[in-house]
Amino acid sequence: MFTGIVTACGKIVGADATGGGLSLRIETTGEFLADVATGDSIAVNGVCLTATRLDASAFEADVSRETLNCTAAFARGKSVNLEKSLRLSDRLGGHLVSGHVDGVATVANCEIVGDNRVVTFAAPADLAQYLARKGSVALDGVSLTVNTVSGGQFSVNLIPHTLQVTSLRDLQVGDKVNLEVDLLARYAERLLKVEPRSPGTN
Repeated sequence: MFTGIVTACGKIVGADATGGGLSLRIETTGEFLADVATGDSIAVNGVCLTATRLDASAFEADVSRETLNCTAAFARGKSVNLEKSLRLSDRLGGHLVSGHVDGVATVANCEIVGDNRVVTFAAPADLAQYLARKGSVALDGVSLTVNTVSGGQFSVNLIPHTLQVTSLRDLQVGDKVNLEVDLLARYAERLLKVEPRSPGTN
């Protein structure tokens, strides 16, 4: 589990095909890697990956074909948001994020409003129902509050701090980001679909 509070950015310096998937090499700061061990989970643009190899300035991780099919491209040279997995003693500064991406959203509009940027995204039709005004969403692993929802589009406000410490500062119209909807919305839907049991059934 993660919180959507990005603690470092990295850069994909290697993306090699391996039996249908990819082997990534991601450079980042030594400070971020200081307490990371082989086998640890790291959210890379919101995708939970396992660190398979480490050195002082980079880690490697494998991405399956199934993950590649439902996420935005992991391209060499791309900047990515990084977060280590949540510890039970950590503060929950964002919201609960599983690292299991639901789909890909596309940037429909970017608007500068003072020091902030308001970005509008087009969500896949099957995911739009989980987005609610003032609800939570994770975009490329960043926990954000939904400002507006209109049909299949929704907007978020990126404050200066978010623009400074995440790769969302580089977003342009047409760019694609990993989208994870709020877990609570998923569970609420499931509960509402459960049919009541007949008396005497187990």
